[in-house]
Amino acid sequence: MRLVVTGRDGQVAASLLEAGQAAAGVEVIAIGRPQLDLARPDTVIEAIAAAKPDIVVSAAAYTAVDQAEDEPDLAFAVNAAGAGKVAQAASRLGVPVIHLSTDYVFDGTKDAAYVETDATSPRSVYGASKLAGEQAVASANTHHLILRTAWVYSPFGKNFVKTMLRLAADRDEIAVVADQRGNPTSALDIADAILHAAARLHEGAGTSGIYHLAGTGEAHWSGFARHILDTSRVLGGPWARVRDIATMDYPTKARRPANSRLSSAKFAAAFGWNAPDWRQSTEAVVRRLLDGETKQASTA
Repeated sequence: MRLVVTGRDGQVAASLLEAGQAAAGVEVIAIGRPQLDLARPDTVIEAIAAAKPDIVVSAAAYTAVDQAEDEPDLAFAVNAAGAGKVAQAASRLGVPVIHLSTDYVFDGTKDAAYVETDATSPRSVYGASKLAGEQAVASANTHHLILRTAWVYSPFGKNFVKTMLRLAADRDEIAVVADQRGNPTSALDIADAILHAAARLHEGAGTSGIYHLAGTGEAHWSGFARHILDTSRVLGGPWARVRDIATMDYPTKARRPANSRLSSAKFAAAFGWNAPDWRQSTEAVVRRLLDGETKQASTA
């Protein structure tokens, strides 16, 4: 089974490349700029066709959440039109597409974890562009999985775990928002779930649609930070105190959902896969970062 994933440098793409090297009968190929540029739709069809996929994983995206408020046209070009073109390319080849989306499609006002049937109401340009991308993907390819995830971290790229470790090396105290809740989600686990679902799709099993895919268990950002740093201290890495602050004390251009919790029960029921507890996955990533195991796998 050959998986072609869009984007070379993203956390999910890097994690899939690594996971593919250890999985029997699986080949993962990442394609990105300049061969495939979601801001240039004319590049997409040819690049994906040339890679000869059995399944396409649409992971490339415009992810600069605050910058998107100033660049809405580019955010929509990549996350909506570009994602739709990737799904169209897969459809022309007669293969499924697995598309990565986000908790930002919700407004964050629900008191419980979001399920797939909850009404969407993005509060940011980024969230609106990703919701438009979901709609474009579904319209372009009937054989699709749209996977909404949240609070993604890994040994690769830029993410919250890396930021906490870096800041702890330079200061004694770090102020972290304590009134936003979510499911910390390892991209290594996302990659494992995608490979599991892709195998089912390749066999002709699995139902198209929207699924939530997030780490098991929930946390506030400050609680997530404390676990990262406490784990680091046990392993001999940097540590700092965490001071709780409110969202209003850390203003950003884009509004973040106060509640990013996602129920992954539908995915578990459909594909028989559950994410590990987020603390376990966080510890694995912190250990790798402290050991310097951050080298990205080859793209082919």
